[in-house]
Amino acid sequence: MLTIILAGIGLWFLLEGAIYAGAPDAMKKFGAWLAEMPESTIRQSGLWSMAIGGLLLYVMVRFGG
Repeated sequence: MLTIILAGIGLWFLLEGAIYAGAPDAMKKFGAWLAEMPESTIRQSGLWSMAIGGLLLYVMVRFGG
């Protein structure tokens, strides 16, 4: 289980770093757009993201091998 979590964190850093390195201007625009969003919308998006991530992790651990 720890291996899966560390692999997921590593993948997260890899993808996020690639986005910032490849398109810094787009990330600045995204940050400005995000700053204008209502907190409730950001919170709801975060909760949905957590739910999907948790479901994917469960499926991977349960059925992935």
